[in-house]
Amino acid sequence: MTNNHMDNNVNLINNIRDYIIYRTDGGIIRSGDSLWNSRFFISYDICNKGQHVSNVVATIKTKTGVEMLEEREGKSSRALSIYSRLMNGRIIYKAEEAARFGVSEKSIQRDIEQIRLFLDNQAVTDGIPNNLIYDYSIKGYRIEQADNLKLTNDEIIAICKIILSSRAFSKKEMGNILDRLIECCVPIKNQKQVTDLMRNERFHYVELTNKQKVLDKMMLLGNAISSQYVIEFDYQGVQGHTPKHREVEPLAIMFSEFYFYLAGRIRNINREEAFADPNDAFPTIYRIDRIRKLSITDEHFSTPYRNKFEEGEYRKRIQFMYGGKLRKVKFEYTGYAVEAVLDRLPTAKIISEDEGKYVIEAEVFGDGIDMWLRSQGDRIKVL
Repeated sequence: MTNNHMDNNVNLINNIRDYIIYRTDGGIIRSGDSLWNSRFFISYDICNKGQHVSNVVATIKTKTGVEMLEEREGKSSRALSIYSRLMNGRIIYKAEEAARFGVSEKSIQRDIEQIRLFLDNQAVTDGIPNNLIYDYSIKGYRIEQADNLKLTNDEIIAICKIILSSRAFSKKEMGNILDRLIECCVPIKNQKQVTDLMRNERFHYVELTNKQKVLDKMMLLGNAISSQYVIEFDYQGVQGHTPKHREVEPLAIMFSEFYFYLAGRIRNINREEAFADPNDAFPTIYRIDRIRKLSITDEHFSTPYRNKFEEGEYRKRIQFMYGGKLRKVKFEYTGYAVEAVLDRLPTAKIISEDEGKYVIEAEVFGDGIDMWLRSQGDRIKVL
């Protein structure tokens, strides 16, 4: 060992003398005492005779890279665990965390301060104001999130009511969706109240007769649409019991009257036999719950921008998801709520009005409009 190295070691030993706890009963005062710093592990034995220290034996060894890495990983895992639970609405108690990880409460306090600093920086850079506070009423740490980042009671109740009234999901799917919405989007202090307001309607929720799950197909179809991959599936139509195999260019997912639908262009089909109008250039509509054996092929398709399918415009003009030609309808309405007609037909316009009789015109796709017109009875007269 060089003199320089020995001098450094002596300095290290001198620097740790303040950590020694002396005993006065003779023999070894303290054995195996240790101190970690960023580079060295120092252990020393101190012997004395009477009241005087006669000898200090110190061993100094450099920490290995593995030991330093394990130390850093342990601290990181601990801090991430605490952060994750805080962001999920848990309360953090220092004593419990110290026992959980086998460290001192001071170590947990340092983790908390690091998390607080991270949240403060995140508020500045990302505009996400989450505050880590000590709540004296519960004697623990929790995250105080800005209410404007969560949905209000009014908003979440409205959304939950819409989802419930859609009846689009199985009872199990519906329950999972509502629970996650409330947990993720409602401030903790309001969650019980919102849950209680939903309880009765959830209990009496009635599934549709076709109990096929649709959620497991939604993202698969979404990926095929965004990546423009051709898909294949068997389709169980209303008429007949034998599913028909289809090869389709998927264009959009839509929702109407309890069901999710896929709009797509059929490939490799005899249009003369399959369509009432072989020249119909508009997409075919499929109910997603009737799709079986769905798979995405490796084949891409492309659509020129000028021919891009605009589901928003299409949705305005189609009723009950019945496809067909684009056409105009004109009728006389004598009901008491013309607003309901205008809401039902987004493209509808009032042409004239005379003593409670309204002449209305709308642009629509297909034959679904005929079903709706007939359902209005003598309040509507087709012109």
